[in-house]
Amino acid sequence: MNRYMALDVGDRTIGVAISDPLFIMAEGHSTIFRESLEKDLDSLKDIIIKEDIIKIVVGLPKNMNNTIGPQGEKVLSFVEELKNFLKENNFDIEIVMQDERLTTVSAERILIEGNMSRKKRKKVIDKVAATYILQGYLDRK
Repeated sequence: MNRYMALDVGDRTIGVAISDPLFIMAEGHSTIFRESLEKDLDSLKDIIIKEDIIKIVVGLPKNMNNTIGPQGEKVLSFVEELKNFLKENNFDIEIVMQDERLTTVSAERILIEGNMSRKKRKKVIDKVAATYILQGYLDRK
């Protein structure tokens, strides 16, 4: 059963969300705590295989004036590494970029409204942001 995966790539974590097999709903999957590029990519490879991922949607942080800042450049660099990794491992997976402005803000708001403590929010915020990124993509299709 094919699925899409979304990534919210940060300096310390990567939030992961996956779609249902019908590509209607996004759900939070996991948070990868970054150690090294090699470990990050291996963690993603495991998810790709286990969940039968056929497309990856990566959140691209843009400035409010639609320009790409330092964090956006880091994400684009990560995406290049991911593309090379996928090619080396014979995965034919399309990667699409999704504007992620305000997804973390929206994720934070929903967690606060759910009375989640700051400590718990830190553990799941990236996964929730990835879910927003993927749901936004699915809703546009």
